[in-house]
Amino acid sequence: MNDQAVEIAVVGAGPCGLAVGAAARESGRAAVLFDRGPLCAALIGYPPYMSFFSTAEKLEVGGLPFTCSRPNPTRQEALAYFRGVARYFHLDVRQYHSVESVHAEEGGFRLTTTRADRKLEWRARVVVIATGGFHEPNFLCIPGEELPKVSHYYREAHPYWNQDVVVVGGGNSAVEASLELFRVGARVTLVHFGSELDPGVKPWLLPDIRNRISAGEVEVLWRHRIEEIRPDVVVVRSEEGGATRPIPNDWVLALTGWKPDHGLLRSLGVSIDVQTGVPSHDPETMETPVPGLFVAGVLAAGYDANRIFIENGRMHGRRIVDRLLTTRGKT
Repeated sequence: MNDQAVEIAVVGAGPCGLAVGAAARESGRAAVLFDRGPLCAALIGYPPYMSFFSTAEKLEVGGLPFTCSRPNPTRQEALAYFRGVARYFHLDVRQYHSVESVHAEEGGFRLTTTRADRKLEWRARVVVIATGGFHEPNFLCIPGEELPKVSHYYREAHPYWNQDVVVVGGGNSAVEASLELFRVGARVTLVHFGSELDPGVKPWLLPDIRNRISAGEVEVLWRHRIEEIRPDVVVVRSEEGGATRPIPNDWVLALTGWKPDHGLLRSLGVSIDVQTGVPSHDPETMETPVPGLFVAGVLAAGYDANRIFIENGRMHGRRIVDRLLTTRGKT
C-alpha cells in the first residue's frame, strides 16, 4: 500500500477538473487529478460528429487559446484542445484511477484509489469533487428496459438504417439523434412526455426538427410515455386519458438525461437537496460545509445539467483557488 501526499486532489479529469488544475498551477500550487476513465471521459461518450453549443472561446481553460476551423468546435477538436490544456499546464492527471473513498482527517483528507486492482493511499490538504453530471442515465424503470434493443447511449445513425427506432426524450440528444436517424433512412418515432421540445434545445436544430415533424418525416407522440418494451413492439401510454397502444419497433434509444454521483459527498457528510440534487456549497467559493472540500463543474448544478456546463463551470477553478489563497495564504 502506497501513501503519497498531495496539496490539492481533484476527483474528475473533465474540462472543469482541468480548469481547477490549471488555476492551481497558475497560483503556484500543486494538484493531482484522478479519473476512473480517460481524460474528458464524458466527451468521449458524445456522438463522434457532434458540435458544441458553445463557441470555442467560451470553452477555453486558463486563458489558453482554443483555435478551430468553425465557431462551434467539434467533439474531436475539443478533445484535442483539452489534451493540449493538460500538456500546457503540466497537469498531473492520473487516468484510470478510481477514487474509492475519501475520509476527512486532521489537516486534510485521506483518499483511497484503485488502478488495475492496485490500491493506493493519498493524503491531501484540499479535495475538489468534479465528477460531472453523467454518472448514470435516468432509467425509465419499466418492463423490458433490460432488452438488448434498448440503449441509453447514442453514437451514430448508420446501424439503424431501414429500422423502426423509438427515441425517448425532448432535449438536444433526442433531437439530434432523431434528425441523424431520419437522414440515414431510419423510421423514427419521438416519444416525449411534454407538449413541446425542451427549452434548452440548440436554436439551430429547431427549424430542422420542426420541418421534419411537419412533413411527417419524424413522427412525434407528445404527452406520451413508454409503458413497456417488448422484443417487437413498444407500448406507449397517453398522459391525457391513459390509453395505451403498441408500436412496431426494432430499437429504443432512451435519451432521457443523466444523473450525478453523490456518493463521495454524502460519505463526507455533505447534504444533497432532495428536489434539485444540488450539493450544499457556497456558490461564491464552491466550498462545501466541510472545510477544504469543494465541488466544481456540472456536479454543482444537481439534476439540472443545463444550468452549469463547461462554459461557466470552467470558472469554478479560479473561485476555489482564490478561496485557498484568501484563507490559507501562499505558503
